[in-house]
Amino acid sequence: MRLLSLLALLTFPGLALAQKDAAIKSAGTHADANWPAALKIWNWAEPGYQEKKSAEELAAIAEKAGFKVTKGVAKIPTAFTAEFGSGKPVIGILGEFDALPELSQEAVPFRSPRKDGNGYGHACGHHLFGTASLSASIAIAEQIKAGKLKGTIRFYMCPAEEGGAAKVFMTRAGLFDDCDTVLHWHPGARNSAGDASCLARIAVKFRFHGTPAHAAGSPEKGRSALDALVLTMHGVELLREHTPDGTRLHHTVTSGGGAANVVPEFAEGFFYVRHPKADVVQKLYPRVLKCAQAGALATETKLEVAYLGGTMDILPNDTLAQVAKKNLTALNDLKYDDTETKFALRLRETFPDKAPPLDEIERVFDVSGKSSGGSTDVGDVSWVVPVVGFGTACWVPGTPGHSWQAVACGGTTIAKKGMNLAARTLAATAYDLFTDADLRVAAKAELTKRLDGRKYTAMLEKDQPPPLDYRDSKRKSGE
Repeated sequence: MRLLSLLALLTFPGLALAQKDAAIKSAGTHADANWPAALKIWNWAEPGYQEKKSAEELAAIAEKAGFKVTKGVAKIPTAFTAEFGSGKPVIGILGEFDALPELSQEAVPFRSPRKDGNGYGHACGHHLFGTASLSASIAIAEQIKAGKLKGTIRFYMCPAEEGGAAKVFMTRAGLFDDCDTVLHWHPGARNSAGDASCLARIAVKFRFHGTPAHAAGSPEKGRSALDALVLTMHGVELLREHTPDGTRLHHTVTSGGGAANVVPEFAEGFFYVRHPKADVVQKLYPRVLKCAQAGALATETKLEVAYLGGTMDILPNDTLAQVAKKNLTALNDLKYDDTETKFALRLRETFPDKAPPLDEIERVFDVSGKSSGGSTDVGDVSWVVPVVGFGTACWVPGTPGHSWQAVACGGTTIAKKGMNLAARTLAATAYDLFTDADLRVAAKAELTKRLDGRKYTAMLEKDQPPPLDYRDSKRKSGE
């Protein structure tokens, strides 16, 4: 009996490793099989909260794999969860699938907007994000079905990351409360892992309603909504000098009138307030609001505030980050073939700065203790459950995010390879979490320590609904 027990102890590590390898291999297989779905989503390039076809595509894949799909969660039509298994632990994997405006692009290494598109492009790789995450979830579900793992795998399809902050509403709705850990990843120009954070952010639209008039014949009768917006933007520019280090203020005009000889009756601007700490963002927002109020006062127009909500800074988790980094480093096998190399070299000619070498994709960068420089609604999830993320090279090294170059890469096999690596790394990390209870306990303990007694409160107004029309560029006065 003692001999049999000893043999079991010696054999089990090898058996466990084989099972993990099987999950990793399956994730890669599913990622390749789901590449056509990623391309469909890349082609559709649907804006935030309008990802109807994209949501149906991924929900259908999940249902076919035997997942229980719950659509329209958190009162968001394009959000859904897909669950397989039962009981504890509950491991969540996040997905995204919204595109960005004015970045339509063909999959070619020179600027070429699509003639048949809607003007949007997947410049942040979200067509890859959701597809890889679902592929990894399916691989883990197969292990649960086979009796190799116990617990629940839950895939979250999260819309409107680019300014619409769906995960904030999903977090407020309690959709992550029973999770032990949550995993995510992001496409990028290099492979990276570590306990990085991000900027907290508040998003708002200032809409000004004025009085139209003939700009030459009777200008005295008009009250320009555009003037109000211009004054607001100027006020925000002056405000920059008097904000804490690390602050980022952004704005753009989404509507500003249609004819030079007509005093604009309606104007709208989209504003971001960012800082590494959410409490600082909350203090800065009222000051930005005063700029808008001053613009309205000076022009005798009416101000309408469309507060879109805020996203928290990510609470990093080094316990989980070390596991993800180890898996990503072990699994990274990225290399370009001749066609991909030719594409990459041509694309690099369009970069404003000298690009790093192409073989940088063979490395994994440690981003521990750093900030991504951007914002993500993953931050809110990290305040209620231990979260870990990483990035894989889905774009040519040196490609800037939110660029047409990123969109171009997203329609090529360069992106496919990065997506495959992400799916395998997610599956490997999820497997470790399912099989190591001590790891889950340590991750939870680290979250408690980082919270330091603070409680999560969403940066939303009371009973604020998701801004399902925040990408609606047709909004005019009176609508």
